[in-house]
Amino acid sequence: MTETQTSNENQKQTHPFFVISIISLMTFMGVLTETSMNVTFPTLMKQFHVSLTTVQWVTTGYLLTVALLMLTSAFLKRRFTNKQLFVCAALLFMTGDFLGGIAGSYWVLLLGRLIQAGCVGLTGPLMVNIIMDTVPATKFGTYMGMANLIILIAPALGPTFGGTVAYFASWRMIFWITLPITALLLVLGVFKIKQYVPTRKYEFDWLRFALLAIGLTSLIMGLNIMGEPNGLLDCLGYFVVTVITFSLFGWRSKYSHKALFKLSVFKHPSFIYSFLPYILLQASNIGINFLLPNYVQVVDGASAFVGGLVLLPGSVLNGLGQPIYGWMLDRYGGKLPLYLGNALFFVTALGFTAFGRHLTIWAIILLYLFFAMGRSMAFGNSMTYGLKILSTDVRNDANAVYSTGQQVAGSIGTTVMAVLMSSITVPHLTNAQNVALGSQIAFGLILLIGTVNFWFFTKLFKIKVSKNE
Repeated sequence: MTETQTSNENQKQTHPFFVISIISLMTFMGVLTETSMNVTFPTLMKQFHVSLTTVQWVTTGYLLTVALLMLTSAFLKRRFTNKQLFVCAALLFMTGDFLGGIAGSYWVLLLGRLIQAGCVGLTGPLMVNIIMDTVPATKFGTYMGMANLIILIAPALGPTFGGTVAYFASWRMIFWITLPITALLLVLGVFKIKQYVPTRKYEFDWLRFALLAIGLTSLIMGLNIMGEPNGLLDCLGYFVVTVITFSLFGWRSKYSHKALFKLSVFKHPSFIYSFLPYILLQASNIGINFLLPNYVQVVDGASAFVGGLVLLPGSVLNGLGQPIYGWMLDRYGGKLPLYLGNALFFVTALGFTAFGRHLTIWAIILLYLFFAMGRSMAFGNSMTYGLKILSTDVRNDANAVYSTGQQVAGSIGTTVMAVLMSSITVPHLTNAQNVALGSQIAFGLILLIGTVNFWFFTKLFKIKVSKNE
């Protein structure tokens, strides 16, 4: 055994959870500011004199930038050291904080948010890659669960944090409060983060990256205008551009030897049957997180404050349950958490669908509590189980696609739910009744996803048996 191999083995035995926690907390800061800014839209629209369509790019542009950077994570992992990536992520976040804090115009704020997105785009995949480098596959679930615990609390705290700061101080304080915390994490990361595998110089494939960037941007822009009046024609135009650029990307990938990520990862059935339920669960979760607060306000006549609170119990449980769900995967294998999680997801989706026109606030809180539990159990373990049974040479590439798919699926989920909620316009019904009917259709789509996921998981476990048992 060489000296390098011995060093790598020693690193695997140390299980540097402190390092993973630092990177997870940095990702937490990015997700926290992302969800915090959502509640400031009315204030930003008034202060900067911009429309909702324009101001929503503070979030949409952020998510798009995150997705594009995550596409490059396989290349970045092989080319740059963990410390270099982390330091870059921290500096990008701090720069975005500074620009957001001093922004005198909307466009300076947007620039700051796009720069700040680099933090999550780099640290999200970096966290998973370090876990794969340092933790035995038999412990993937536990460590992924602990890391996700830190990250998934952020969406639950974000709206409350942002709303409280904006109410008692100013939305700018969201940036000034997170700036010193990020600086502290930067110092800790510089001293604690190590390199576990060697890096190599690669030539980056800028052409393929540009094609994907254009395709994803067109896709998200098309989805964002899908529900607007007379937006169908423009939406179709964006989708045509998406299809063309994705086709060119596929054609170019057959001949390119430059680095981006290995398209061959899609040839692995174990990846396909874990990736598809992973993105469908993400689309369902982000979509229903948009749907339910609006449902209770429009249909039940609740306030915006109550609309935000209906998700809080389930969101907190979603985060706190992560270590347990990961431990279940390591202890009992994939069948228990994936089948049980999807069963909870399916049953609660059935409840939402059956009572979709007459859901009370307390019924929504209770159903969402179990929905969040099932979705969380199946979602994180879909990726973890897929990574565990994939060969080590494609794990980094699979991680890049998982991460990007998660971001894109979130945008799709929100748009589809918004379109379905407003899809019913029966003249003799009130707006609340029409929204209730549209929501019932949206719940039915989530129920269909739960049904399809059972088939995906069945195919996934057949692959596992044929290869390893």
